[in-house]
Amino acid sequence: MKFVKRILRILLVLFLLLNVVAAFHAWKFTHFYNAGAFKNKHQRPEQMRAGEKMKMVLFGVRLSKSTLRNQPQAPYETIYLETANGLRLEGWWMPRPNAKGTVILFHGYNGAKDGPISEATYFRQLGYNTLLMDFRAHGNSQGNVCTVGYKEAEDVMLAYNFVQQKGEKHILLWGVSMGAAAIMRAIPTYHLQPDKVMLECSFATLTDAVKSRMRAVHLPGSPLSQLLTFWGGVENGFWGFSHNPAEYAKSIHMPALISWGKHDPRVTRQETKQIYQNMGSANKRLVIYEKSGHQSFCRNEGEKWKNAVKTFLE
Repeated sequence: MKFVKRILRILLVLFLLLNVVAAFHAWKFTHFYNAGAFKNKHQRPEQMRAGEKMKMVLFGVRLSKSTLRNQPQAPYETIYLETANGLRLEGWWMPRPNAKGTVILFHGYNGAKDGPISEATYFRQLGYNTLLMDFRAHGNSQGNVCTVGYKEAEDVMLAYNFVQQKGEKHILLWGVSMGAAAIMRAIPTYHLQPDKVMLECSFATLTDAVKSRMRAVHLPGSPLSQLLTFWGGVENGFWGFSHNPAEYAKSIHMPALISWGKHDPRVTRQETKQIYQNMGSANKRLVIYEKSGHQSFCRNEGEKWKNAVKTFLE
């Protein structure tokens, strides 16, 4: 009996320790430090000393808030939108004469609005206005908390409403990774009706997104991914297991272009297949980029991406 009790105590301690580790990782995953807040912020795990690696495993990786490095070549107007909790979001509005419509572009996790400049440039060449947005806690937008697309869906809605208030009747949404997930959540949540959507490299569930982070820091996917999903939601005021782009896809009935890179280390083929199969639209297309990973297809396989986008928009 004493042996059984001892085993149970050990298991309880291990369970509590695992939850503490998961809670730390979830906090680091969803909270960004201001740029320059600490040294060696871009240090890779293989460059770390043994003690630093152990600290990373136990307490997670600190991430600095993304900063802007580039600006569009085309003339643009800096615009500001405000979230329900008072955060100011920044965007670049680039109208053009006799536009066919407007494409709103949304970057990925820990990115910024200068990331999809190449994509925006091509959409302008095809005759569209473009709006590039910084999500909350990214780029020049306010905040330090990122919910990996859950609360960022409000940012999508605010950008959509801004363009709609300009009198635009033909709105298209493009997003990569977290940006794609935020679009898929925003459409059913806020009853948005874009003409078309273009979604690249989206994870299927928040748990899947967390698993990719665990792989990046050389930790087992289960049960840590489930624990991080739980704690990430609890720490940020939502139920993490309900953040499922694959489920949101069922409510998307407009034409959809789904894209995935064959060498993507973060999003699996199965996740992409699940989103595509669940897509509520009868007009949908899946394009797989054979030479790409989790990156800009426009920059890495430009000719193929441009042909796919042009065909889809026509």
